[in-house]
Parts: sequence; structure tokens; C-alpha cells
Amino acid sequence: MDILDNPAPAKETCTGCTAADFASDQEVRWCPGCGDYSILAQTKKVLAKLGIPRSSIVFVSGIGCSSRFPYYLNTYGFHSIHGRAPTIATGLKLARPDLDVWIATGDGDALSIGGNHLLHTIRRNPNLKILLFNNRIYGLTKGQYSPTSLKGAKTKSSPMGSLETPIRPMSFALGCGATFAARSLAADTRHLEYVLERAAKHAGTALVEIYQNCIIFNDGAFNYASEKDLKPDAVVYLEHGKPLIFGKNREKAIGLNNRLQPQVVNVGDAGPADLLVHDEREPTPAVSFLLSNMTQPDFPEAVGVFRAVEQDPFDALVHGQIAQARAERGQADLQAMLDGSESWTVQ
Repeated sequence: MDILDNPAPAKETCTGCTAADFASDQEVRWCPGCGDYSILAQTKKVLAKLGIPRSSIVFVSGIGCSSRFPYYLNTYGFHSIHGRAPTIATGLKLARPDLDVWIATGDGDALSIGGNHLLHTIRRNPNLKILLFNNRIYGLTKGQYSPTSLKGAKTKSSPMGSLETPIRPMSFALGCGATFAARSLAADTRHLEYVLERAAKHAGTALVEIYQNCIIFNDGAFNYASEKDLKPDAVVYLEHGKPLIFGKNREKAIGLNNRLQPQVVNVGDAGPADLLVHDEREPTPAVSFLLSNMTQPDFPEAVGVFRAVEQDPFDALVHGQIAQARAERGQADLQAMLDGSESWTVQ
């Protein structure tokens, strides 16, 4: 029996819920100063805003520091296996489309052993919300370099410096055809809350990459994007329909050169046509992909919503196809199929 045979009642509301209502009775056990605390706090705020009862929300995680997340939320949750949270979450959403399903994962969990699962989840576009904690290190296993560690990073598993080119999660997501892809920082609490709320309300897969400091094994990795004196020149905020202006005096902007590559221009010397205007709804994410590859120190790093477009969610399409098959062929009879003549034999 599935959800079509026994449809769930209309969703209840959680009128008057607060962030505190979503806190579990478990002791939060991350290192003091870890950015995960901020992610948890902003997530609880957003869940309270949604007005959805706790019994309709599920968090699925893999393995890693980020994957403790389900323990600390007073919702349903699964602490699953390494890299497979997207697969388990997709199955859950197909079986119970009435539930709000979230994934908590890290850069190692999602982009190493879990890379294949993450790719297919994004391209299928089930109605899932993915929080990808990126601290550019393996934290739980004590400081090895991860798929997002910068080239040259000296870690316990790369004492002479990593030789690998890092994965950029936003570029990966956009390359997979993400219908919603955004980036924020754990240290920028207001912006993170805004991005998480946008993701929560998106119909389809919403991936949010969150820069998160690992105070033990990679401390200061994102100082350029969080320190007051450095941030204005190191970060450009993406706002739909607005030019990409940044700098301490908002004197710089992003434009495209004649080879359609990003370049930094002086606002005072440039005309309106020289300034790149962000479009999160572009049908193909060509320009957003370029922005996702801007890196320090040559460019400011972009934070905000890179892409937000409408596309039928995978779970809705699957259940639509099931309903169509039943309408055309009637209710399936498993025993009749097993007793029928259409079979094959392995010689």
C-alpha cells in the first residue's frame, strides 16, 4: 500500500511555534566555536517560521560532524550511512510525499563517497532541502584534506600540501542542473537565515552550501569572508535584478569582458551596460556558473542565491505516472503477475 492508496490528511499547522520548540533534549556536542551551532540555530528559526508541525519534518544525514544534526532537532530523523543520505531521503520522499524532507551533509560526506548520489539527486529534482556544510576539511576523522580543500592545503593526510584541484560545490550543483543553488556563511547569521528560508519554500531540490569554520583542524579558512575589514572586498552578494557591486565604498563591480569572462570594474568608470546584473532565473545557468567559479584573491566570492527556477519535482512526476498507469491499466495485482506467463529463464 502506498500514499496513493492511503492519502495523508491535509497538513496541520504549527501556529505559534518558536525556534525553541525545535530543540531536542540531546546535548549538542560539537567543538566550542564550531560553525555548526550557527547553522543549527538558523535552521530552527526557519522551521518555526514555516508553521509545519514537527511530526511532518524529517532530517536525514550521512556521516561526519554535520551528520549529528538530526539528534539536535525535535523532528523525525535518520542518521544514515556515509554519502547515502540523498538516496535515503529520495526514497522517503517518494514513499511519503506529504513530509518535508531535509538533508544535512558535509563536504567529505557529500562530495567524496557521496558524489554520485548527490549528482543524481540534484538532476532528478525531488522536493528535498540539502544543507551542505563546507569547512574544507574532514573534521570527524581528525583533519585529513577533503574534496573541497584548497590546492596546497597542509593537513594530516597531505603534510606537503594537497596536489588536487578542489571541487566547488556551487559549480557542481549548477552543472547538475540544480533548480535552486545558494551559498551562505555560518558566521553571517541574517543572510544564512534568509537563504535557508528561500530554500525551504522552493518546490524541488534546494542545495545550500554553507561555509563553516572548523576551529580545530582548519581554523580561519573563511576569515576573508567573515572579518569586518576583509569582507567588503572579498564577498559580493547576489541579489536578483541588481548589479554585482562590492567594496568598502561600493566602488567596484563585476562585469563581463569581450570573452564573456568575469572581470572587476570600477563603478565610477563604467556605464550601466558594463555592470553585470544578477539573474537567478536564467533558463540555463551559464552566467551563474561563471560566478560560482570566482575565487579569492582575484575575485570576490559570490554568496546568495545563484539559481532559483521552477521545474516539476521528481516525486510529483513519479506519483503522477503511477496515477496514470492505474487509470489506464487498473489496479496492479502482484500475485497475478507472479502467476502469469510473462517470465524469463537464465540458462
